Amino acid sequence: MVVLVTGANGQLGQSIQFIANKYPNIQFVYTDFQEMDITNIENCQAVFAKHQPHFCINTAAYTAVDKAESESDKAHLINAVGPENLAKVCKEFDTILVHISTDFIFDGTSKVPYLETDIPNPKSIYGQTKLDGELAIQKNWEKHFIVRTSWVYSQFGANFMKTMLRLASERDTLSVVNDQIGTPTYAVDLAEVLIKIINTENPTPNTQRPFGVYNFSNEGVCSWYDFAAAIFHQKGIQIDLKPIPTDSYPTPAKRPAYSVLDKTKIKKVFGVEIKNWKESLTISLNHLN
Repeated sequence: MVVLVTGANGQLGQSIQFIANKYPNIQFVYTDFQEMDITNIENCQAVFAKHQPHFCINTAAYTAVDKAESESDKAHLINAVGPENLAKVCKEFDTILVHISTDFIFDGTSKVPYLETDIPNPKSIYGQTKLDGELAIQKNWEKHFIVRTSWVYSQFGANFMKTMLRLASERDTLSVVNDQIGTPTYAVDLAEVLIKIINTENPTPNTQRPFGVYNFSNEGVCSWYDFAAAIFHQKGIQIDLKPIPTDSYPTPAKRPAYSVLDKTKIKKVFGVEIKNWKESLTISLNHLN
């Protein structure tokens, strides 16, 4: 089985590479924008023609949430046009597309965890471009899995966990928002789930795979302040950590105040067991060491 991974140098792409040797049945082909530019459909067609992938995992994305407010064209190109190109090329080669989306497609006004069927209402350019990417895939190619996730971090790439550790080494005091509520997602746990989706056989020979939209994050709920506190606690770092409201830390892009995702569907359909975010944080910190 050939699985083409886009955005292979990002933290999710690196997390897939980190676990790949556990799956000898899969031949992974890793591409970043140098090898395959998802915004160039001819380039995508050439790479697909060469490797004939059974699956394409699209981890490529424009994820600079605040920068997207001033670089909307670039964000749209990577997050909307890119997935549309991949959907069209996947259809051409009968490749199943596995695409990563985000909690930012929601406005954050809910008081209960978001279901896959809840109506999106993004409040940022980033969120809108990610939603546009989802819609483009759904319009162009039925054989897709869209996996929405939140607050992704790992021992790879740039992320909140590594930023907190760096800042703690530079300062004695730190302020972190405590009124944005969600769930951290360990990128390696997400990578494992994507492989599980790929490795799950069709229910019966003549039925289709359970294509569609799925939510995945770790279990549990916290604020960014709670997340930072857990990082410092687990590392034994002494720092004066202060909780602040979002309006004390204005950013160009509006964040969802509440973006907890309901994982009932993915657990039921794929039999996924999900770790609590604190347990996965311990694992990630250990790998960082």
